[in-house]
This record gives sequence, C-alpha cells and structure tokens, in this order.
Amino acid sequence: MSEIHPRVARRTALDRMLAPFAEVRPGEGLTALLLMLDVFLLLTSYYILKPLREALILGGEGAEVKSYASAGMAALLVVLVPAYGAFASRVGRAKLISWVTLFFISHLAVFWLLGQMKVQHLGVAFFLWVGIFNLMIVAQFWSFANDVYTPEQGKRLFAVVAFGSSLGAIVGAWIARPLIGAFGTYTPMLVAAALLALAAALSRVVSAREHAAHGAAGHTVAADAPLESVGGFRLVMSDRYLLLIALLMLVLNVVNTNGEYILGKTLALGADRMIAAGHLGTTSSAEFKERFIGQFYAGFFTWVNVVSALVQLFVVSRVLKWFGVRAALFVLPVIALGGYAVLALTPVIGVIRGVKILENATDYSLQNTTRQALFLPTTREAKYKAKAAIDTFFVRAGDVLSAGVVLAVTSLRLAPSSVAGVNIVLVIAWLAIVALIAREHRRVSGEPAGA
Repeated sequence: MSEIHPRVARRTALDRMLAPFAEVRPGEGLTALLLMLDVFLLLTSYYILKPLREALILGGEGAEVKSYASAGMAALLVVLVPAYGAFASRVGRAKLISWVTLFFISHLAVFWLLGQMKVQHLGVAFFLWVGIFNLMIVAQFWSFANDVYTPEQGKRLFAVVAFGSSLGAIVGAWIARPLIGAFGTYTPMLVAAALLALAAALSRVVSAREHAAHGAAGHTVAADAPLESVGGFRLVMSDRYLLLIALLMLVLNVVNTNGEYILGKTLALGADRMIAAGHLGTTSSAEFKERFIGQFYAGFFTWVNVVSALVQLFVVSRVLKWFGVRAALFVLPVIALGGYAVLALTPVIGVIRGVKILENATDYSLQNTTRQALFLPTTREAKYKAKAAIDTFFVRAGDVLSAGVVLAVTSLRLAPSSVAGVNIVLVIAWLAIVALIAREHRRVSGEPAGA
C-alpha cells in the first residue's frame, strides 16, 4: 500500500476544487480525479448494457427465468473466481486489469455479431454475461483503488472516487434510452465496448503514475508484483472478518434481487395489459414489450442514479467523517426495513418504483462507498482475491437464494408483493450481521471504540 505523492508539498488548484466534497490533501487531487474518471467510464458502459439486459431477458424469457438464471451465474463464478485468482498470481496489477477488460470487450463484439445474425434466445446468455461482467469489472476497479490508497486516504477520498460511479450511471442510463430507441438492443453494445477500452487505458495511466512517483521517492514498489498463490475462497473462509462481509453481501443481494423481481414482474404484467388493450401501434407484441420495458428501465435507472449522485456528492463524505464506516453500514438496512414495510401494505407500481429508487440510490452511493472502505485495512491478497470472490460469487449466491423465493411464490400462486414480507425478515438478519462486522472492523483496523 502506498501514499500519494508524498513529495508534493503545496495544494494544487485541482486539490482545492475537490476540497468541498472531501478532505483532499496536497498532491492527492489528480489521482483521485483519474480514478473517478476510470470508474465513470466503467459505470457508463454498464448502464448502457443494463437496460439491454433487462429488455432481452424480460422481453423474451420473462421475470421468472431472469430470477432462475442467477443460479447459472453462481455456477460459472465457481470456476471464474479461482481462474481470476490464478491469473492474478502470475501477472502484476496493470496487466491484470488490462487483460481482464479486453476479455470482456471481446465478448461484446461477439454478442453484437450474433444480434446482427438474428440468433434467437440470446437473452439468457447475455443476462448471465452482464451479471458476471458487472461484478468482476467493478470489483477489480475497487481492488485497484484499495491498493493505491492507504486506509486513511481511502476513508477520505473514496467519496470523491465513487462519485464517478454515480455520474457514470447517470450518463449511461441517460444515453441508453435514445440509443435503444434509435438502434435497438445490439448496436449500443459497441458503444459500451469503446468506453471499456478507455477505462482500461486510464487504469494503466494511474498505475504507471503511482509506480513512477513512489519509485522516485525511494519507496519499494511491490504493487505491480504478482500476488501470493492462496485462493480467494480460502481467504474468505479462513478469516472471520472477510466471511462476515461475504454474508453481508449475500443477504443484501437476496433483499435487493427480491425487490427487483417485484418491480420486474409488476412491470411485465403491466406491459401485457397494454398489449391486450391494443397499444402496439405498428410493432409486434414482442418488440413492443422489449422497447417498453427497456425504456422504462432506462428512465428508472436515471432517477436512481441522479439521487445516488446527489447523495454521493454531498452526503457520503460527511457521514463517513462525522459518524465513521461502522455507523454508515446501518443506514441502508434501516431504509430497506421501512421501504418494504410500506411496499407490503401498498403494492402498486408507483410505490414499488419509489421504494426501489430510494433503496438502490442509497446502495449505489453510501452503502457502496462504505463497503469498499471495509477492505482498506486488509492485505493485498484480500483486496484482489477475497474481494473478487465476495463481490461476485457471494453476490450471485444471493441471487440463487432469491430465485428460490421466486420459485416458492410462483408455485403457491402468490402475488409478487408477498416477497416484501420475506424481505422484512431478511433485513432483520442483515442488521445483526452489520453489528458483527462493526465489531470486527474495529479489531482489524485497530481503531478505538469511539472512532
């Protein structure tokens, strides 16, 4: 772990510009801005792809298949996470980031080509791919950011860096709607691929800049060395702190995916009612449903990300500074508990949309920044390998458990809103896990009880 340019003594104009949003010290502004732009490009790319994913899976296979497909993601990740760890043990971080990003870019070109060939039933394959891509590419970025910053710097600067996520999500969702309207569901994949290539180039710039700065300062640079050979799953299972974070991600994602099912199923039923009422115009029923759902989600994601960006910019750094990482962990489950209690009583699309906007916006801003900060006091192996396992497999294992909930609800012919009651119980368990993580975080960070 390294410090950012210790040789710089004076605050730059960029440092001063970022100061209202976080405590930026002399020489830290440029790296924070470059990392912010890096994750901005990643999230812009993802939010172009996200409505395409929803359109292809919900317009073709349906909300139930979407839930069940998560089991396929978890099965694939059992293979991919160890493969990622083995590759990380052979190359430095710069090559790791570049090659993994190029791996995903090549797949987008393949999906675009299959779309031009009118290959049927790509919805499930693309849904599986986006679910894995999204988690691995974002987890890898935050591993990189954790590696660049010390724990003290990360707690101060992650709020600035993470604003790139919020802004990228806004821009991606905003441009996805007209892209889908003008070009359909395949050509926007090429736009996303180009943005990924730019993000990979920025990561190389940051890595080279940090390497040069600390080499010139006389520090031993170990950041570009390959990691030890221990696997990510083994790291998680052998460390109580990491295991609790894994359980947090598992339960959080069951709750979130259950909520997504409620929204997606209610929306799909609404589209069916519009088709039955004759609102097709000149399009086929399948094309109408795909475009209706895709454009709804583009608008929904835009609102989520606008709220998320405002919270990220003006609230997150202050919450972390005034209350700390451990207290911040409690905010989202409290919001979720109240939201699903309201949803259980009033299960209409407007209420569902409002609850999910508030839940997702908090998740993508305060919860995300806080969760990334949990890895600051861990080893480099934990930052890359354990984090990859937690942010991919354990998240998708939560999707599998959510699929079990959906299967039970559909088998019993219950309304989608009945899932809200399940979420209330899960959120209570979530709060208990957060309390345990707070105790372990105090231990591993060496902070006093009042910090």
